[in-house]
Amino acid sequence: MQKWEYKLTVSNVNEETSLREYLQKKLLIPKHLIFTLRTNERVLVNNKYLPMNFPIKNGDKLHLSFIESDFSLPVQNLIPDNSIKLEILYEDDDLLVVNKPRGFKTHPNQPGETNTLLNFCEAYLNQTNQHAFMIHRLDQFTSGAIIVGKNPAVVPILVRLIKDKVIYRNYLAWTDGIINPASETIEKAIGFDPEDKRKRKIDGGKPLPAKTDYMVQSTTNDHSLVELSLHTGRTHQLRVHLASIGHPIVGDPLYNPNSDNDEMLLHSWKLTLIRPYYMDQIEIKSPLPDSFKKFM
Repeated sequence: MQKWEYKLTVSNVNEETSLREYLQKKLLIPKHLIFTLRTNERVLVNNKYLPMNFPIKNGDKLHLSFIESDFSLPVQNLIPDNSIKLEILYEDDDLLVVNKPRGFKTHPNQPGETNTLLNFCEAYLNQTNQHAFMIHRLDQFTSGAIIVGKNPAVVPILVRLIKDKVIYRNYLAWTDGIINPASETIEKAIGFDPEDKRKRKIDGGKPLPAKTDYMVQSTTNDHSLVELSLHTGRTHQLRVHLASIGHPIVGDPLYNPNSDNDEMLLHSWKLTLIRPYYMDQIEIKSPLPDSFKKFM
């Protein structure tokens, strides 16, 4: 049976805070896991088990222990695939940040499917008796930095940090045309495209609010290199928003089918990572792929 342990020092407590509040609000541990820690006495304060309403203070030592039965899905059913060598941008005991190559799906959709990023990560992690867990996605034709969990104890925290935009992601893209103004916020709802189930559409079926910031970094005669950041995380959001202002991404097979470039030039460039439990911040950049450099 696998076990995941965290030894932490309480910090940034400025007012009276109970152990439960610290676990839930500072460490973002879900309520069901806090319940499991409490009922099995697997949370210690200064080497002693204390009630969840006990006040804690800066400098107190916490020891948390998780076991497989705490999680409904302690291992994801992924087939290891070692057909490509991963480029690891960052790794610690809990997670990987991988430079995803363009053209590969993030995760399998069918039973028995391989040749996706998570299959490659599973093969890499199986060497040390660990497993890969999906945290977020990148489109198949988008390259760059992506987070992969190494144990189930970090998955809900990482997902929450991304959902709440505490873990922040910046993208780079080459677009058709010279974008004017050079920086702006695009705020247009995105829904389903009734004519093509692969696509999304501004104000399409069942639209959801979507918000993107862009800033032009450089231009050529007829293209713009833009930095993009997401306030929301809709499917194809960056691609749909840029196409909606008349500047689709170069090489986008769905939203710029007449592009004369055969590679979509959208790259997950910079990641502001918050490490679960320790809650410290690390900035990770993914090197630009050759297709970006050639286009420059």
